[in-house]
Amino acid sequence: MRLRFMLTWGLAVLLLLGGTSARAQREKLPPDDYDLVYKTWPDIKKTNGGIRYIVLKAADGTKPKPGDRASVLYKGTLLQGGKQFDAAEDPKKPFVFRVDRGMVIKGWDEIIQMMAVGAKWMVVIPPELAYGSRGQPPSIPRDASLVFEIELMKVEGE
Repeated sequence: MRLRFMLTWGLAVLLLLGGTSARAQREKLPPDDYDLVYKTWPDIKKTNGGIRYIVLKAADGTKPKPGDRASVLYKGTLLQGGKQFDAAEDPKKPFVFRVDRGMVIKGWDEIIQMMAVGAKWMVVIPPELAYGSRGQPPSIPRDASLVFEIELMKVEGE
């Protein structure tokens, strides 16, 4: 009887601690956006930073490091409503920026370092890693989660 109580109590403590640990990593997507993401893309993956992504085209090329120049093609849409707000889709005129130098939203700096040259990913970036409570009027409302298709074309060292 005593062993059964100890096992039950031990299991309860483990479950409690496990639940606390899981809750410690705060969800960055607003509840409505979270529901929409998992309804639309049930198999989507999540980074430690809270960005969701799907690999559309895998690649084994070079991965950018802080300070590298990354050349990308992309299309950006609002998660809610799907309205396109920006794009650079012409391979002759890619968007070029320095990685991890504050030239792009935080979500891009995080996700681009996970991609390899030649890869194409669909990413969902929560508001706090995008434009936050300010938004980018008039095309991006405040607290908007953003969806990007990003193709990493080229990486040049610092």
